[in-house]
Amino acid sequence: MINTSFHLAVYTFLFFLIGMYNPKWALFFLKKPDRFTVSIFTTIFIMATMTVYGEGLRQKKQEEQATERLIKNSVTPTAPVPVPVPTPAPAATNSK
Repeated sequence: MINTSFHLAVYTFLFFLIGMYNPKWALFFLKKPDRFTVSIFTTIFIMATMTVYGEGLRQKKQEEQATERLIKNSVTPTAPVPVPVPTPAPAATNSK
């Protein structure tokens, strides 16, 4: 979500620049858009961007805490138990 918030911030910045240059380009669906309307939309987009960023940080922190708990509560591996290894039989010698 953090990555998404950066993308949303870039789109918000582009919307603001285009809207301040020519409001009809950014707000093509309105009859008489003006720069004040562009600034209102930009403010809303900035608030949404900050909300998504904060939520992404919160989720990342929860994932890290869950990973730490999982590592902390995991069973530590014990020393391997010695197992007898079969040895190959000696080769039969056929001498005449």
